[in-house]
Amino acid sequence: MTLVDDASSYRNPIIDADVPDPDAIRVGDRFYLVASSFHRAPGLPIFVSDDLITWERIGYALEGSTPTAWFAQPRHGGGVWAPSIRHHDGLFHVVYPDPDQGVFVVTAADPAGPWSEPHLLLPGLGIIDPCPLWDDDGRTYLVHGWARSRAGRKNLVTVIPVDAGLRHPLGPAVDVIDGDRIDGCTTLEGPKFYKREGEYWIFAPAGGVATGWQSVFRAPTPFGPYEHRITLAQGETEVNGPHQGAWVDDGRGGDWFLHFQDRGVYGRVLHLQPMAWAADGWPVMGAAVGGGDAQPVLRHPSPFGTTQGSRTLARPDDFAGGRPGGHWQWEANADPHDVVGTGPGMGLRASPDGGNVRTLARVLSQNLPGQPCSAQVEVALDSSSPGDRAGIAVLGRDYAWAGVRRTDAGMEAVVAMRFRDDQSERVVATIPLTEPRIRVGVRLDADARVRFTLGTTSVDPQFTAVEGHWVGAALSLFSASPYGAPDAIGRFADFTIDVRER
Repeated sequence: MTLVDDASSYRNPIIDADVPDPDAIRVGDRFYLVASSFHRAPGLPIFVSDDLITWERIGYALEGSTPTAWFAQPRHGGGVWAPSIRHHDGLFHVVYPDPDQGVFVVTAADPAGPWSEPHLLLPGLGIIDPCPLWDDDGRTYLVHGWARSRAGRKNLVTVIPVDAGLRHPLGPAVDVIDGDRIDGCTTLEGPKFYKREGEYWIFAPAGGVATGWQSVFRAPTPFGPYEHRITLAQGETEVNGPHQGAWVDDGRGGDWFLHFQDRGVYGRVLHLQPMAWAADGWPVMGAAVGGGDAQPVLRHPSPFGTTQGSRTLARPDDFAGGRPGGHWQWEANADPHDVVGTGPGMGLRASPDGGNVRTLARVLSQNLPGQPCSAQVEVALDSSSPGDRAGIAVLGRDYAWAGVRRTDAGMEAVVAMRFRDDQSERVVATIPLTEPRIRVGVRLDADARVRFTLGTTSVDPQFTAVEGHWVGAALSLFSASPYGAPDAIGRFADFTIDVRER
């Protein structure tokens, strides 16, 4: 992987992969970041950094979504929406919403875990994007937004008093900001709550994920009245919808704003903007820090003068001990028996198959890199029934896959794809096999066009990857059998990936 060679500056995005709805804090001299995970498990990935530009995933705050039985199948678009992370009274707190249930809290003394079981702080439909604030007088507040799809209301920011342990509400909720009363303001959401120099601040994006901007609100009390400014917008840059993230002070007198940009098939990638406080008390972000427009910077001096590392989350895997590495997530809650740790590589027990990889539970995914990439994996199939299959997929709302399949005539390598309105998969290529294994490769170019290799045979399925539901596309490993068939096991070994970082 090619790294940035200019030690005095960093390039945006700092993580060119799907890190949806980021929030971050500094504790001591380290920085911690959490992101949403939607239907995938484990959820709530936790990242750590020493310099704000190079981040390492150290674990997850959530083993799986609850209720367990409901999330045993992929619930695309459901599950964990935009979380917040805070440190208070010796504990890390992650507060996250499930739009179909309410607001949950998990805690840990160590951000690498173990984390507590989720506690339901605020039940209700459509309560989203929560963030707590512990005030100087001992009172605690929670700010949140609304999802019209569940609650019938949106473009509102609400504050509710809660106890300091984030166990239950202590008073009525108050709508403190009504976006409908602000000219041009739509889809106000993702609020983050802060206090600075005696004033209360809510940082909240508006205008929609792919097209919006960052607003900041300021008030003398937690319940308002709030005045506002737009502090970051696309301007003349190619960074669409720059918003929803976190203000972080670096502990050395500097301020920074972490936010996402929606890159479609590549997901919501992570940017870092310089931030400063103007003489009138309002924050300025991005190029405005140097006296320009309030728009994103693509390159900037590093916060601590450190050299930027890799900007991708893609990782190879030799499946040591027969288990997947921590950079994989399941498309549904995992069962410990899903992975069969015998033989070389990893064995993956087959999911009952209705002919659609998108509906399978036993699928392991890692985020598609935001740059051209190529990956390879050895795929084998322990199988006794026609229709058994295993492979690697480029998985979004549409998908394409390559791997091994058993037919009435024997084993074959196969490339197939399915678009969201298709009734069944379209088989693009098949090659007879004398043994149930083959090395499969997948390559994506700068436009997310996909090519496969089956052994030494190149196959162009005329397929372009697309995003999933609220997430980018993924590289996914799966194993499947027809309903009622005896168990089959897909085996995967020596997963490699190369990213051509630019």
